[in-house]
Amino acid sequence: MGIFLTLQEWVESSVDAGGAFLDRITKAISGLTDPKARRQAAFSIAMIALSAKMAKADGIVTLDEIHAFRDLFEIPQAERTNVARLFDLAKQDTAGFEAYAARIARLYDEDLQTLEDIMDGLFHIAKADGVLHEGERAFLQHVAEIFGFDSSAYEAIELRHVDLGKADPYQVLGVSPDMDLQDIKKAYRTKVSECHPDRMIARGVPPEFIAIANDRMAAINLAWEQIGRMRSS
Repeated sequence: MGIFLTLQEWVESSVDAGGAFLDRITKAISGLTDPKARRQAAFSIAMIALSAKMAKADGIVTLDEIHAFRDLFEIPQAERTNVARLFDLAKQDTAGFEAYAARIARLYDEDLQTLEDIMDGLFHIAKADGVLHEGERAFLQHVAEIFGFDSSAYEAIELRHVDLGKADPYQVLGVSPDMDLQDIKKAYRTKVSECHPDRMIARGVPPEFIAIANDRMAAINLAWEQIGRMRSS
């Protein structure tokens, strides 16, 4: 059973309940006995709910953002209606995005790797219209803070998505320019391994969402290539 088909019952129960969407969804996730299913459901809800909240962060919901959401998550055609209903319910919910982000952080119990996967997905959607608006940046910064990322960690994530040609490659890899090249290479390989689909699925990213690794891998590889050129010149 696909993760979105599993979510269908939660969509219907939330509609019938007439509210308390956040409470009902997180309670349903927490009640799953299979750890893998629980983490995959949490990730799916995190992306759908926070994407919905972010969609209006710049005051505009563009078709590019909607298409980016659908393309990024490779949603099966038969399940798009369920996802769309979840998206709309989260967008209309009176709970602020801070409440969603805090619940998600608790569900992942400070698992920064998976929370970073969520941040990458949000950046992919935010930049879909070609511009990272200030409202979106403020939203992403606040979510990152709630997730437990400090300012330098947030900057490393943002640099993977914004103006990669001018980004400091050392910041992208989270290393220092005075480090030995072999140590930098080790950090690079660690980041590459974290993007491997098997590793991502193991930490709870549903197969439908593995596409989020593409942007991260491209930025990591570019940063390593730039450092290599800088060190050889």
